[in-house]
Amino acid sequence: MPLDTSQTEVPRERLTVHEALQRLQHERSSRLTQLRAIGDAGPDAEEQVMSAQKDTVRRVLAEVEAAVARVQDGTYGVCLTCSKPIPVERLEILPYTPFCVPCQRSAG
Repeated sequence: MPLDTSQTEVPRERLTVHEALQRLQHERSSRLTQLRAIGDAGPDAEEQVMSAQKDTVRRVLAEVEAAVARVQDGTYGVCLTCSKPIPVERLEILPYTPFCVPCQRSAG
């Protein structure tokens, strides 16, 4: 049975502002929920592990906030290092990333 190529999706170069903001709002909500859960952990929780988790969640939350600012100023989806568009597939997976894969690897 032949494939119907008339319905094949053409890859998009960029997320829409609405899609980007939806993904970033989801990430923000997830990180805030994680911080609340960490804060609600009982006294039996290992202080060092909890501190490391909080630091990680706060770092990602800051990256999400920076991405929201890039959406607002029109630079979202453009690599901060090389100024090339970040592939939409990468932004779908990691919506707050400021770098394309090659630049992320070299910063590494």
